[in-house]
Amino acid sequence: MAPFRLMLPLGACLSVVLVLPVAAQDARHANGRAPENVRLDYAQVLNVEPVYQTLRASRTEMRCEEVSKPSPPPAAEEGRWGRLVDTVKDVFTREPDPVATATRKADCRMVPVQREFRRPIAYDVDYVYKGIKYRSRLSEDPGNRLRIRVSVMPYLPGQAVALP
Repeated sequence: MAPFRLMLPLGACLSVVLVLPVAAQDARHANGRAPENVRLDYAQVLNVEPVYQTLRASRTEMRCEEVSKPSPPPAAEEGRWGRLVDTVKDVFTREPDPVATATRKADCRMVPVQREFRRPIAYDVDYVYKGIKYRSRLSEDPGNRLRIRVSVMPYLPGQAVALP
């Protein structure tokens, strides 16, 4: 008889578990609202505009001012061969001025530099479904098609309409 006693409470528990979903459905109809009809579909994306967040950061960099000073002209070689060598050098060098300038860095100091960064944080998406244009802000770019949730419920006069 011991196994029979165990089965009786188990059977009672199963009947309560099976009755609970039916009671929940009755309660949903009891408040006067019809069940919601939901399906998934696709809408055509018309336009996607990124929404940017602008971040500003500053850091210090070493900046040096350049100081230039003229370098002395090269010493010319004496004689006929020296003039010939100078002429050949002038043909192959690209410097228009025979006095070359040398630069050296001086007066270095730390200077604050401002940087600005932009990154997309959301996307404003224009899309059309069944000939009606909608706009939503999404966290990702949906591409050419947007998967949407379509919900249809009958309108019952006297009930408050909850719009998203």
